[in-house]
Amino acid sequence: MNRRVLAASATATVFALALSGCVAKADLAEAIAVAITDDGCSVAVDTTNAGAVTFTLANTGTDVNEFEILADDQLRIVGEKENITPGQSVDFVAQLEPGDYYTACKFQQVGAPIGLASFTVTGEASKVSSDEQQLSDQAVTEYLAYVRSQASELLPLVQQLADAYAAGDDETARQLFATTRVPYERIEPTAEAFGDLDPKIDFREVDAVADGIDWTGFHRIEKDLWPPAPGDLNSDGQDAFLDWAPSTPEERRAYADGLVENVTQLHELVTADDFSVSLADISNGAIALLDEVAAGKITGEEDWWSGTDLYDFQANVQGAYVAFGAVRALAESKGDEGTELAAEIDAQFTSLDEALAAYGSLEEGFVNYGELTDADKKALSDQVNALAEPLSQLTSTILGV
Repeated sequence: MNRRVLAASATATVFALALSGCVAKADLAEAIAVAITDDGCSVAVDTTNAGAVTFTLANTGTDVNEFEILADDQLRIVGEKENITPGQSVDFVAQLEPGDYYTACKFQQVGAPIGLASFTVTGEASKVSSDEQQLSDQAVTEYLAYVRSQASELLPLVQQLADAYAAGDDETARQLFATTRVPYERIEPTAEAFGDLDPKIDFREVDAVADGIDWTGFHRIEKDLWPPAPGDLNSDGQDAFLDWAPSTPEERRAYADGLVENVTQLHELVTADDFSVSLADISNGAIALLDEVAAGKITGEEDWWSGTDLYDFQANVQGAYVAFGAVRALAESKGDEGTELAAEIDAQFTSLDEALAAYGSLEEGFVNYGELTDADKKALSDQVNALAEPLSQLTSTILGV
């Protein structure tokens, strides 16, 4: 994960959407054309001056699309225009500070970004008010966009995994398993806010047994894809075949359909008009994601059968960093103490990223967690703890308590 944090993206404010004809001609004189198709997102220029930037979005494709401006970590969304219908041309205005960004579109508003391209903003930074309400609103808007984007990316990935698993194509399903989980792991605290939805999607076997519920979701599928051998033990030291047997084709179809149904419900919940988050939700979400790392990923208990824990580890860290980035400007507005805390958190994120990079990346793949020595795990644990200490102060800092 790129840690070149923009002073710009920390203060970027998405302005109101302006439909054609509702903005004075002078405001549109320097508008940047964006040609949107089902499989393309072509921005006319890759550099502009800082300030209020107008993008003229023209969708010539066959279905609804979405335009996004992402920070340089390619995760945080600092501006977006949704629901661009076929044949529509609409103007979108974003206030952008100097720095490096990316632009992309999202066909049907789900899946991975299409046409991801670098976009540079030059010039002088504006003097942004440190008004707390403005910074609070900005943080909520930015983080909501991120959660919704990740849920949208998750949907088609889960469908592909479910289809391969149900069809008995275990080789393909094993290849898809770890990367499919990444968007979910980035926003897991949000899913946990919806009652039993997270247990249905992501409970481990030992969790389901302890709570006395049916075991479904990612990890039920994982055990079928990486079945234990006689004599193997669960993460709690029990016989791996205790109250378990490989799923029948009919059971596989049911587990696959159930996972798709539950992830679809998650997507509907976070994209609903009345869904929102609080500042405490955002900062505590960052803390919770790091807790996830400490509780399950460091121990190797999360992906016990597949050994893909480092993918979840990195995704949790990325999600925590995005949540921190959303409230960073608010923390810094609290004076020297907040500025110093933000700098310390950022430095510790960088160190943790560097430690993880020794074992791979989301793009190139990670080594199996079983290959790490006890010394390797302790070093990662120490770095997680070094980040956890300043991060634990984030909520009280931004809320002023």
